[in-house]
Amino acid sequence: MLRTDWTLAEVHALYHQPVLQLVAQASEVHARHQATGEVQVCTLLSVKTGGCPEDCAYCPQAARYHTGVQAHKLLPDAEVIAAAQRAKEAGSTRFCMGAAWREVRDNRDFDRVLNMVTQVNDLGLEVCATLGMVNDYQAERLKEAGLYAYNHNLDTSEEHYGEIITTRTYDDRLNTLENVRKAGLSVCSGGIIGLGETDEDRVKMLHTLATLPAHPESVPVNALVPVEGTPLAEQPRVSVWEMLRMIATARILMPNTMVRLSAGRQEMPVTEQALCFLAGANSIFSGEKLLTTPNPDFDADQQMFALLGLTPRKSFKNHVPEGATVLAKTAVEA
Repeated sequence: MLRTDWTLAEVHALYHQPVLQLVAQASEVHARHQATGEVQVCTLLSVKTGGCPEDCAYCPQAARYHTGVQAHKLLPDAEVIAAAQRAKEAGSTRFCMGAAWREVRDNRDFDRVLNMVTQVNDLGLEVCATLGMVNDYQAERLKEAGLYAYNHNLDTSEEHYGEIITTRTYDDRLNTLENVRKAGLSVCSGGIIGLGETDEDRVKMLHTLATLPAHPESVPVNALVPVEGTPLAEQPRVSVWEMLRMIATARILMPNTMVRLSAGRQEMPVTEQALCFLAGANSIFSGEKLLTTPNPDFDADQQMFALLGLTPRKSFKNHVPEGATVLAKTAVEA
């Protein structure tokens, strides 16, 4: 039974189990709700890079930080579609386009993004976008253009959020998720660990995600990739044990959700990634970059899939349409 009524104490107890016990429990939940050994391969492309007015302390695209990232305007449509085609040929079934905007504005650039969405959708890929905050009208336009999913991460707990970002509020993020859900789009929302937060901040972020009116269809678990020039440049690398706790707890709380092993994978050997799959991760981003930070390329991931006996998940499998909220409420009432 899906639950959206988890208490903070329940999430705390799950997260703080002995790690091997937690992974074993998550693996059992995963086997009951997902096809084990099936992993979705996603590709993320920065279609507009740098120059962002936000002050996210981890982000090399913030205009106020000197990180060496070269800002560029929106990529030509043909370049984006060609990248999507290459990603499909390499095995990706979801293609995500990211723009370093604070929020979507109703202008020619947004119209161009809508056209890109339509063309990538025509390739048979799940199309995802992360463009900053969106209102309900903009979310509806994205849906009409063929967008499948919208990514808008919470990043961290509400309590720690002000230490990381001051240029938008936690409620702003939750409002965008609500607009995305109302438009009938698949919700992709997770967070980043390694931002100087405590274990309790991680527990609270997971609790927030798991008690939304409907679980996000996708929850990315990111490990901070420190970038020189950002305020968090000196943060230590997150350990595999911390990633396992996040992934396993997310899997138990949200059994039907895609749990994405996202940023930070470049530093993880195959042995560590295998543990994450055992704990319930069933999606990765593949390709040389995640927006602006390094990421394993397609060839390395194909070798890993062959070694671990993993198979790629098809596009649009178990599609969850507009009724997700109703289904979640029904499950809780049952």
